[in-house]
Amino acid sequence: MDATVNLSKRVMIGGKQRNCPVIWSKNYNLKPHWVTVEGKDEEHHEGSYYLDWRENGRRVRVSVGNDPVLAANRYKRQRAILTGVEVAPLTPKGAMLLVDAVSIYLTEVKEQKKPKTYAAYKTALDYFLESCKSSHKQLLHEIDRKDLLNYSTFLRVKKGLEPRTVYNKFESVMSFLKAQKIVGLAQKNDWPQFTEEEVDVYEREELDRFFAACTREEKLYFEFFLMTGMREQEVMYSTWRNVNFAENTIAVRHNPQFVWTPKAYKEREIPIPSRLMASLKTWKAKADPKCPLIFPTKGCRPKFDFLDVCKMVALRAGLEGDFYLHKFRATFCTWALWGGVDFRTCQAWMGHSDMESTMRYLKPNRNAAVRAKIEAVFA
Repeated sequence: MDATVNLSKRVMIGGKQRNCPVIWSKNYNLKPHWVTVEGKDEEHHEGSYYLDWRENGRRVRVSVGNDPVLAANRYKRQRAILTGVEVAPLTPKGAMLLVDAVSIYLTEVKEQKKPKTYAAYKTALDYFLESCKSSHKQLLHEIDRKDLLNYSTFLRVKKGLEPRTVYNKFESVMSFLKAQKIVGLAQKNDWPQFTEEEVDVYEREELDRFFAACTREEKLYFEFFLMTGMREQEVMYSTWRNVNFAENTIAVRHNPQFVWTPKAYKEREIPIPSRLMASLKTWKAKADPKCPLIFPTKGCRPKFDFLDVCKMVALRAGLEGDFYLHKFRATFCTWALWGGVDFRTCQAWMGHSDMESTMRYLKPNRNAAVRAKIEAVFA
C-alpha cells in the first residue's frame, strides 16, 4: 500500500502496548484484526487502529477506532487527501469518524486563525476526543447532549480546569459542532457556569515602583504597552511607518513583511501622549534605519521576551503579585474610561469587536479622590 500513510494497530504484547503493522490481502483489503508481530501474523481483537503520516515535516498520528472497515476507509481517505485527490463527504453508510471530522476542522482553523487560536481549539478538541472515548463514541453523528455534559465534567474533574477555562473549551467544541451543522444539542442551562472576574489593573503606586526599577530601555518598552493599550503581538510587530509623529498617533496595521495581521483583522489608530512620542523620537534616532520594527532583536527579528523582562523587572523592584503584559492593556482602557473617554472611542482604541468587551474594563475606581468623595457624602 501507499507508504505515505501508515495504518497500524496498537495491541497488547507481553503485557505492553505496541503498534504493529496491519495485514493486507492480495486484493488490498484489510484483514480484520490481524497484525504482524516480530515477523509472525497474529489475530488481536483488542486495541485501536492508528493512522500516521507527515505534514510539513511533522509526524501526525490519529486514532481511528477498533472497527477494521472504518479504519480501512479512513486510511484510503487520508491517502487520497495527501495525493491531492478531491475527497467527497462520507456517505451515511461509511459515516464520518469523529477524529476525521476534528482533523479536517483543525486544518481549516490552522489556515484561517492565528497560532494561539489554533492551539486553543486543538487542546479543546483533543480533550473532547479523550472524553468521548469513555462512552466509546467514534462517529460524528453519534454525538449527543450527554457527551457535552460528560465533557464539562471531564474538564472539571479529570483535567482540574477552572470554570472560565471549562467554559472556553466547551465553547470551542460547540463551534466545531456548529461547523458540522450539528446544532441544538446543548440547552441553555447545559453551558458551564463561571463567575466573571473583575478586570485586574495596576495601581499607580506599584507602577511607580516598577518603572523606577527599569532601565531606560525597559521603561520605554512598558510605557509603550501602558500608553497604547496594544496587545503583545501588536507591539512585537509594530513598525516605524505606523507612527505618526506629527499627529501623535500610532496605528495597528497588517505587517506583510513578517506575515502578521491584527486580531480579527481590525486595523486601528491610537493617540499617544506627547512624552511617549518624545521617547520614541529619541529611540528612533539610535535605531537601525534598515530595520522597520520599533522593538527588534538582533537581526531585525520581533522581540519575543517582553513577558520575561516584565517579570524580571517586577522581581527586581521587590513587587508582589502577578505582573503580566495584558494587565498594562487593561490599565490603559480602565484609566481612559475613568478619565471620561466614551465607550465607543475606547472600543476603537482597543480593537474590540463588541461594546461588551470594552465595558468589562469599567471597574470601580478606588483611588484616594473617590474615597474622599464617599467620606464627604457621609460626613
